[in-house]
Amino acid sequence: MKRAGQKIVAGIEAPGTSQTSKKQKTSLYGTEFGESDLCTSMDWGSLPHHVILRVFQFLTLVDRARASSVCRRWNEVFHIPDLWRRFEFELSQPATSYLKSTHPDLIQQIIKRHADHLQYVSFKVDSSTESAEAACDILSQLVNCSIKTLGLISTAKPSFMNVSKAHFASALTVVFVNSKSLSSIKIDDTPLDDPSLKVLVANNSDTLKLLKMSSCPHVSPAGILCVADQCHGLKELALNYYILSDELLLALSSEKHVDLEHLRIDVVSENPGQVQFHTIKKQSWDALVKHSPKVNIVMYFFLYEDEFDAFFREETPVTHLYFGRAVSKAMLGRIGMNCPRLIELVVCANGLQPLDDELMQIAERCKNLTAMGLGECEVTCRGFIEFVKVCGGRLTQLSIMEEVLIPDSDYSLDRLHLEVSKHLGRMWFPDMMPTW
Repeated sequence: MKRAGQKIVAGIEAPGTSQTSKKQKTSLYGTEFGESDLCTSMDWGSLPHHVILRVFQFLTLVDRARASSVCRRWNEVFHIPDLWRRFEFELSQPATSYLKSTHPDLIQQIIKRHADHLQYVSFKVDSSTESAEAACDILSQLVNCSIKTLGLISTAKPSFMNVSKAHFASALTVVFVNSKSLSSIKIDDTPLDDPSLKVLVANNSDTLKLLKMSSCPHVSPAGILCVADQCHGLKELALNYYILSDELLLALSSEKHVDLEHLRIDVVSENPGQVQFHTIKKQSWDALVKHSPKVNIVMYFFLYEDEFDAFFREETPVTHLYFGRAVSKAMLGRIGMNCPRLIELVVCANGLQPLDDELMQIAERCKNLTAMGLGECEVTCRGFIEFVKVCGGRLTQLSIMEEVLIPDSDYSLDRLHLEVSKHLGRMWFPDMMPTW
């Protein structure tokens, strides 16, 4: 690719390549590919706009900026609105992060020339408060935007949580007020609050379809209920269990509300024994499933064993279950009894008691189960084979660590994979623990 200049538009310098080095690079490409005349004979400036645009869409921001210095035509394409509808701002501190940060001059150029073109915007920040505050400053400048999707991504905590609530709310308000067609918002681990949600609802209630806001401690059940009451097109919702309520499920089940497609619930405890979890009534779950019969209800558990008392004592229409910490045999037994819609189950740890009976109960009662993963658990080889026999070919994903399986008088590990493969209808092996 020939570059005809040291600088790109708005005074942003492309990493230095002199005219001499460009000629050498052209010669090198010709040597490597056996087409010495390709670069010298091709008129890069005569390529159609749509071809150049397609090339730009595959480039990183820095390479895109460099490519814009090839010629005037390429610089024109660099500013075509279609190229700036989707953009990710990367903000990091060199001393604390491996991320590449978007050049500040380029950010100002984007805001100046393309703020009204931005539609799909995300901010990726490192753990530093400075990066999160910089993201808020950029949001505050998007007064002429009409954003459709917004994502705030922290690669590590605390990031946005260390920004003052007033600063964060003020920045979000700018976007919520000026963008009248927001459809997707992903803002986990942020100081989002109820007043901010009310502004969102007041300006985007007819368009909002996805709201992902796990680990937002300043949002109350009343705040999320306001969203469910007024955003009748909402199809996907992710939140923490502490703001899940019977009232919320009933609101999502109202006649005005469209069918919910995906509900993700994070159940998290940081301090063992210090959190009392409330119970959601069976009638509320039933109302949601009656209204949205195909809804996926996904629950992620990060609890200690003595904190599960409030869950699965009655039938619960959960479809995907992930346990990030140890879960008891009794709890797994309850899942087998009360989760008939279960599609996927992942258990990271259980202990040293074989789970043969619990797995059989899950296999027999959870007729939709297609995916299973077991980590630090124990299951006898015979018990595991019986489980697979019952589930049969519907188990499309089966990830079991070899250390989980206990050889018995009937089956060795060598024979086990053949038996399991036979019942699954495909070749299967247990997962091996990495040796590094």
